[in-house]
Amino acid sequence: MFGLTKMKNKRSINIAKEIVKIEIEALKKLQISIGKSFEKIIKTIINCKNGKIIISGVGKSGIIAKKWSATLSSTGTPSFFLDASNASHGDMGQITSNDIIILISLSGESDELKNIIQYSSRNKNIKLIGITSKKDSILYKNSDVKFLLPNVKEAGPGSFVPTSSTTVQIALGDAIAITCMKYKKFGKLDFKKFHPSGSLSVKLKTVEDLMLVGKKIPFVNENIKMKDALKNIREKGLGTLVVKNNKNITKGILTDGDLKRVSNIKKVFEEIEIKKVMKKKPISVDKNMLAAQALSIMNAKKITSLCVHQNNKKNVTIGFIHIHSILSANIN
Repeated sequence: MFGLTKMKNKRSINIAKEIVKIEIEALKKLQISIGKSFEKIIKTIINCKNGKIIISGVGKSGIIAKKWSATLSSTGTPSFFLDASNASHGDMGQITSNDIIILISLSGESDELKNIIQYSSRNKNIKLIGITSKKDSILYKNSDVKFLLPNVKEAGPGSFVPTSSTTVQIALGDAIAITCMKYKKFGKLDFKKFHPSGSLSVKLKTVEDLMLVGKKIPFVNENIKMKDALKNIREKGLGTLVVKNNKNITKGILTDGDLKRVSNIKKVFEEIEIKKVMKKKPISVDKNMLAAQALSIMNAKKITSLCVHQNNKKNVTIGFIHIHSILSANIN
């Protein structure tokens, strides 16, 4: 019995590996097919200034069209999915001049798409991008911009279950979205704005999101005496003081550990000026640094806080971030 189960498990693994292999081959064909037609798609989307990006498809391609729309929207190219069936029952009104319609259909002959194709052809200000694997299809022939999907072998017995073909469609959508994203210089900070909730937002939190600002920064002047520094460090409750001069230039930091060390060495430490015992050139990070990276720096340097600056002005502190703030945000 155990031997039979082991044989079945081995067979399952072999089947899975073969399916993945077939789909990899399909993706290789897609990679080869990406050329001038792909470039035209990107230019058409990037140049859409006054219109909308509308994506539609039927069946599995419809599900993939939703994914295309979601990925484009989350990476700086606003778009929405149009249900092909509902389009023929009033939703066609969502399409207006200067819009771009992207239709995904393996056959290019789906009845539900024909009305959308006809509607777009009547309006010269609407651009139709056709994604299909059939060069002689209605979709291909009537599209302003065309992309011919490669003919691929579907994974599984009989090669009739949509598998490799849908994988290729998903990958093409990702390629379009990320290429547009790079053209628009849409970065991680922009991406974070569109994902305010969930674990992704936590990973993308920056130092600026968590730092203390204004009066909450534990600033003291470099000329104060250690007795005043001791009072300040107790009041601030952060275990660190940021020392600046009269021109608001950050000169150093003093931690409660430094206070203990100085008090053990100097008998009259209370009258010493803080600038004589502070640590000069404190570590400062840019406000746009990911909080996770700031935490990594703290761990590596064995410190609990960092000064924060902007625009490479490291000697001007605009914020203060403590390790507790980062850990409280569930960043580790």
